[in-house]
Amino acid sequence: MPIDFTPRGTVRSMLGESPVFDARRNVLWYCDITEHAVRRFDLGNAETHSWTFPTEVGSLGLTVSGKLVIALREEVGIWNPADETWVGLVEIEKGNKETRLNDGKVGPDGAFWVGTMDDSDRSVKEPIGSLYRVTADGRAEKKVDGIVVSNGLAFAPDGRFLYHSDSRARWIDRWDLDPATGAISNRKRLAVMEEATGRPDGGATDATGHYWSSGISAQRLNRFTPDGTLIESFAVPVAAPTMPCFAGDDLATLFVTSLRGGRPKELLDKYPLTGLLIAGLSPVAGAPVGLFRDR
Repeated sequence: MPIDFTPRGTVRSMLGESPVFDARRNVLWYCDITEHAVRRFDLGNAETHSWTFPTEVGSLGLTVSGKLVIALREEVGIWNPADETWVGLVEIEKGNKETRLNDGKVGPDGAFWVGTMDDSDRSVKEPIGSLYRVTADGRAEKKVDGIVVSNGLAFAPDGRFLYHSDSRARWIDRWDLDPATGAISNRKRLAVMEEATGRPDGGATDATGHYWSSGISAQRLNRFTPDGTLIESFAVPVAAPTMPCFAGDDLATLFVTSLRGGRPKELLDKYPLTGLLIAGLSPVAGAPVGLFRDR
């Protein structure tokens, strides 16, 4: 069955990413990377509020204290939306003009997993990115390297798998994860996607343990079993979907962000909702997201 997506709110992002449902406030947090913005969509009154940061905002997550953990271009820190204060935790690849922080997500281990990407202006991107595990004591442990565009982070509902993708190399991997220590092992290549089936961008997991991947090149959401079998592919009414997110009291509303910047006019004419938040009723509930242990 198709998912009936409709627009939510009226704010259009150039590069919407990293949606996270905040059940305590009944809002959806997300970012607009290239506009240096963090946005908050209220599920109750459908209002959107935005804050601007000094650099690109690659990704974000929720913390135990109710604040946000945010990845700027080369720094991860804690931001308090109540008083708009920032406390830096760690700088990552500082001074490297060819990379920036990108997709990030809080894991079941209470850490913020965040990757870097080739952000140079060369036409053929190189595997100079890495995946890091950031903890509240300001440590950033490099976990994986040799990545072009680190993306697709998500975690199994029982905390035992980490999913990760490379949007340019087009692969989706699964790692065994120890949620007590954050150790990963037994890397497995689940899929290598084509442009027509959907280069993998942001990801999420549902309550049954299946992995959802935004097929940014194909206007699709692809749903995989934990062993990498593609069992469903859903059309979305945006030109370049970037990340799915399950929200609402029962985690049964599926939100999707998208990329508008740089898309051809004919594609935007065909998909006029591109850049807006869209949402629809999911066929299955989502898995709850983790909270960063900042206390």
